[in-house]
Formats: sequence, structure tokens, C-alpha cells
Amino acid sequence: MVMKTFKWALMLSAVAGLASCGIDMPKETKSSFETMIVKKQDITVPLKFSAKLKGKSDVTITPQVSGQLTKICVTEGQQVKKGQVLFVIDSRNARLELEAAQANLQAALAQENSAKLEYESNKNLFEKNIVSSYMLSNSENSYKQAKASVAQARAQVNRSKVNLGFCTITAPVTGAIGEIPVRNGDLVSPGTQLTMVSGNTNMDAEFSVTEALIEESVSSGATQADKARYMAELPPVTFVMKNGTEYSHKGRVTSLTGVVDAATGSLGVKATFPNPDGHLFSGIQGTVVLPMSEKDVMVIPQVAVVKLQDKQQVFKVKADSTATAVEVTTVDIGNGKDFIVTSGLNVGDKIVTIGANNVQEGQQVLFPEEPKSEDK
Repeated sequence: MVMKTFKWALMLSAVAGLASCGIDMPKETKSSFETMIVKKQDITVPLKFSAKLKGKSDVTITPQVSGQLTKICVTEGQQVKKGQVLFVIDSRNARLELEAAQANLQAALAQENSAKLEYESNKNLFEKNIVSSYMLSNSENSYKQAKASVAQARAQVNRSKVNLGFCTITAPVTGAIGEIPVRNGDLVSPGTQLTMVSGNTNMDAEFSVTEALIEESVSSGATQADKARYMAELPPVTFVMKNGTEYSHKGRVTSLTGVVDAATGSLGVKATFPNPDGHLFSGIQGTVVLPMSEKDVMVIPQVAVVKLQDKQQVFKVKADSTATAVEVTTVDIGNGKDFIVTSGLNVGDKIVTIGANNVQEGQQVLFPEEPKSEDK
């Protein structure tokens, strides 16, 4: 006990000695928290929607005739132009059918010619009362039947030519070749899928939005012209890849389904992006960013908001410079640093920003600045 008392006596004497020597002791420092005055402003909110790309004119390629696949003229992923040859099917049977059809046409034409001569002869003889009207009618009917046979034979020739043309399959649109599940020598038929050509000159990003977001375009009585005008007034949109890369060309909203999904309360939307370099492909998933303007809203930094379970609060500075917690509701702007306040604050309120997580209820957060001592 004597030893402890002795130690305290030494410490007190040391402090007294320092003070007597004119050495200043450390003073308590009062630090102010950063604050801001809440006010309204106009901002642009980047709304983000998950989307999937699809070619503006994706076409599934299937043969229209049966036969053996003799040539595949393209590779997967290849860019092709409209009319370019993609596949060739063995055309020997189609050529034989065409030749047979042409021969039938010649026979039908000969039969028609004979029937015509007989009809014209009987017509002259009937006018001279040499043959009866019965014979004239029979010859006329035979001539009409021969003409019908010629028409049928000519149609068969045309059909055979079309079938022969179907043996060479060309690209119906300009785009990119998808997967090719067939190989040379395979037997194909009209039900066989050869590939898909993704018409990727323009690409559609398909996504869904809430009904409330585009309420103007689907309000009761809105016409197709109203929708077109609404879409034309929307700002250009951006497509962001899954790896965070932003596509270089802007797109436009070009389609609204106009029908609200009863289960989700959402609408289907398409935004069309130009794809001149072919960098976009069908099936790519990413994010469509739609910048929407918000007028006259209260914006505060995210650091001012303290989260307590399912509630959010900020510390409002009262007239006596002490802080009091108020509950607020906010909307995330999407820029990673700000919130829109929808309730809980008023214009002109002063709130704590930097340091809000360290504030206690009733704590003084603003202090008058101490006068600076002049150097002597």
C-alpha cells in the first residue's frame, strides 16, 4: 500500500514539474461532423434492367425438300449476306422430276394441238350441216380438257423448278450463322433444322419494366400513336455486357407490348441497337441502362443514411447543434453514391453526412470554431 502511494506521489510531482516548467498539456479537441442542407434538384437516374439480345430477324433454316446434304458452304459464326449459298442438297432426283414434267408438258401440248384441230374442223363441218351438234360438243369438250391438261403439266414443270431451286439453300437475311448440327452426307427433310441465321444488322434487347414506370404509354385510352410518341421521347439507352463493358453504340426503345403481365405487373420492352460491326450476337445477356430524368427531388449522399435492420435513418441537426435520428425512405439512384429521399425530410433540414455512423442520439455535432492564437 505504501509502494502504490509512493508511485502516485511521483506521478503527481512529475506533472506539477512539467507545468512549472511552462510545458503545455494536451487539450481536448472538439471535432465537427460534416453536414449539408437538404434541397431539391433535377437529376438523371440510370435505371437498369436485365436483358437478352436477339437478332432483329432471326431465321431458322430448314430444307423444303428431302435429300442428301452434299455441301455445307458456311461455318458457325460466319457473317453472311442475304442470298448467299448456305447448303446444297443432292439435286439429281429433282432434275429428273423436272425433265419428266417437261416431257409431260410436251405431250400435253401435242394433245392440245390435236384436240384444237379436231374442234375447229368439226366447227366448220357443223356450219355446213355435215356433222351434228353432238360431235361438235364432244370435240369442244376434248379441246378444253386438253387445255386443262397443258395447264396442269405446266404447273408441274414450275413446281419441279421450284423444288430444284430448293436444293440450293440461301440466306434469307444478312446476319451470322448459328450452330450447324448436320454434316455432309446426312439425309435431311423439311423437318430438319440446318442452322439459324441471326439477322444481326440490328439487335433487339428484350427486357421487362414495371407498369408504373411507363404508365403514360399504357394509360386507358392510349393509342398506338401515343405509344410511338412516348417511345420517341425516351432518351437513348445503353447496353452493358456481363463483364461490365459498355457497348459503343446507343439504342432506342422501339417496342412496348401494351399488355401487363398479371403475375408480375410488368411490360415487355424491346430496345434496338445498331450492330454494324457484328460485335453483338443473339443470346448475349447484359444490362440495358435507361437514363430517366427526375425533376425537383431531394438527393442526399448514401453516407448520410444509417441502416438499422429493415429501417433507414439520418441524423438531423437541431437548432442547439445536437443530432436527432429521423426515419427516412429512399430510392437508390444507381450511381453508387446518392439516394433520393421520398419521405422523412424536408427542404432546408440540416443533416449529418460524413460521420453519421458514429453519431449518438442527442450528441452535439457542431461546435463553434475556436479563435486562433496569434504568434508572439
